[in-house]
Amino acid sequence: MKSKTLRVLSYILVALLSAALTLTVVLWRIQKDYGKLEQLEDLILDKFIGEADATAMEDAAAEAMVNALGDRWSYYIPADEYADYLAQMNNAYVGIGVTIQAEENGAGLKVVEVTAGGPAEEAGVLAGDVIVGVDDQSIVGMELADIRNRIRGEAGTQVKLTVSREGAEHSFTVTRRQIQTIVSSGVMLEDGIGLVTIENFDSRCAEETIAAIEALLAQGAEKLIFDVRFNPGGYKDELVKVLDYLLPEGVLFRSELYDGTTEEDRSDAACLDIPMAVLVNGDSYSAAEFFAAALREYEKGIVVGQQTVGKGYFQNTFRLQDGSAVGLSVGKYYTPKGVSLAGVGITPDAVVEVDDETAARIYYGLLDPMEDPQILAAVEALKAK
Repeated sequence: MKSKTLRVLSYILVALLSAALTLTVVLWRIQKDYGKLEQLEDLILDKFIGEADATAMEDAAAEAMVNALGDRWSYYIPADEYADYLAQMNNAYVGIGVTIQAEENGAGLKVVEVTAGGPAEEAGVLAGDVIVGVDDQSIVGMELADIRNRIRGEAGTQVKLTVSREGAEHSFTVTRRQIQTIVSSGVMLEDGIGLVTIENFDSRCAEETIAAIEALLAQGAEKLIFDVRFNPGGYKDELVKVLDYLLPEGVLFRSELYDGTTEEDRSDAACLDIPMAVLVNGDSYSAAEFFAAALREYEKGIVVGQQTVGKGYFQNTFRLQDGSAVGLSVGKYYTPKGVSLAGVGITPDAVVEVDDETAARIYYGLLDPMEDPQILAAVEALKAK
């Protein structure tokens, strides 16, 4: 009888505990009547036994939400990276004016390019130097991100670089300042062919591209090659201005917003009536792809190189309250003939593959144009016209 009574009492106790736990959950839900993520953040900050970083949690949650869309083109920008994002879009940054690459043996950072007229060039840094120290501290074995953070700083401040050059060490004091990156540049090749390299379609692209074209025409260029390999795209307005300069009257670009709104960008009758070619590769995205597609659809240019990736969505950047931002795909782009490149890309008229080593030399500007197999293929194609 006693054991039976104990069992009954134990059942009652379990039931009461269960009810209490259930009541706690219900009360939590009543008291926290807002979004799941806010509820979870409050719960962690209130109850988690360890240390919790609210900013890190929110950044991770925001990035996960964007990733959950399954759209590779939408992205999240943490607040502490937003300034760098703007600098990239404006083709300007505060720095010393070098392009660096980690040495395979971890012995420092190789300077692969020095910006003409930039602080590093003025101080005496040369392409080929290997940075081994920053502000009298060795960087050998240090993480690349940490090294970059040491080299970066506010405009007007100085950084001391120690470089290894031909077996000897040299030190240079460099004053950081704002640097405008070159967006588009031109060079004459052979047989009246000019080469225009377009780095991206962000700020100043149209202005610099048209200036480069006109400089080449003044030097006697009768045919043009446009290099948009490794070009990540950029602003539609910059792309349209360049296409308007090159192409005759007609539709240049079509777009459709998330709400069904459609828009056409058109060109006037003025155009550049000379043979053209466009170089593309697997790192030609968005505006770079549509640039090549438009020249081909108007039968003004042949496409040479490698298959492009097929980015057919465009993004708007939305700033959030904490200073972070989201680049969200809000519409689709179409070629002048109404073709979507999403997931399809462009197959060149002349496919010319290159190995990884050659691609890296092209990317870093270490390959002479007349040794570049894709440029040579474009030159031959233009000669045949």
